Amino acid sequence: MNKILTFANQKGGVGKTTCALNIAACLARSGKKVLCVDSDPQGNLTSGLGVSKRCGGDTVYDVLIGRVKASEAIVKTQVRGLNLIPSGMTLVGAELELVDEENREYRLRDALSLVKDEYDYIIIDCPPSLGLLTVNALAASDGVVIPVLCEYFSLEGLSQLSITIKQIKKLYNPALELVGVLINMFDGRLNLSLQVMEEIKRYFRDKLIATPIPRNVRISESPSHGLPVTEYDRNSKGAAAFAMAAREIDKRCGGM
Repeated sequence: MNKILTFANQKGGVGKTTCALNIAACLARSGKKVLCVDSDPQGNLTSGLGVSKRCGGDTVYDVLIGRVKASEAIVKTQVRGLNLIPSGMTLVGAELELVDEENREYRLRDALSLVKDEYDYIIIDCPPSLGLLTVNALAASDGVVIPVLCEYFSLEGLSQLSITIKQIKKLYNPALELVGVLINMFDGRLNLSLQVMEEIKRYFRDKLIATPIPRNVRISESPSHGLPVTEYDRNSKGAAAFAMAAREIDKRCGGM
């Protein structure tokens, strides 16, 4: 299938990294070969997969500035079939270093093109902003998954990101498609959650991923153990929800 997906939302605190990490792990558990790319200087995806941010190895920063090839920065994780290009604080300077470089928006796309055929999925986690790192991720991708919370501020961010995706399609990547909107930390007992879900359904219709990810303590605990929730507690409600959402995303990507 060889699809590159970016998990993006310019609004912070929506669980974007948690969703990227666990969907990637579920795809790997289903037999897919998956590469995660941590394009967020905070490096939460890296630590959430049990890889030290202080290991001293090559990171996505080295790939973006052309110091190493993508294949040289890949490390294995504890999840079978799931590899990672880690992040680190050096990535903070990448946007400044690349600002005057030619084809700066396509650095990640060009780097990943050399390894794309080796993976069924490449999952990119990017920072909660619309800077050059996010533009690179979207320019490299076939599709976007947007994690959101059931809050009205989240709806505003969703609207803004939809405009951004249209701009990226026009300027850098005509093939970019919205794969789906993934509701995270859903609490069906709250009227607000149900109201916001209905709003998302109304505006995005068939783009809403059917299985929302519930608030679940096992999901919150798993990053401290360097594991996706599917490895930390595969019998939890959170693991089951991510597995169902991953199956739907996989099915949607098959039609892209």
